[in-house]
Amino acid sequence: MFPFWMNPCCHSESTTQKSYRQHQLEFLKWMRDSLETRLAAVNAAIATMERQMSENNSPNQPS
Repeated sequence: MFPFWMNPCCHSESTTQKSYRQHQLEFLKWMRDSLETRLAAVNAAIATMERQMSENNSPNQPS
């Protein structure tokens, strides 16, 4: 799925497994936050373009 920096199959200690899962969780949360930020930017750009297009199509536009 994603390249994680610790491979749990190479360690049998439960603390290492817990540490791996914690790092994995932090990585996935970072990915989610990054995607949410980019999605918000795209949504804002779309809204701006739609607003500009509706303003350009307005019949009350001065010549």
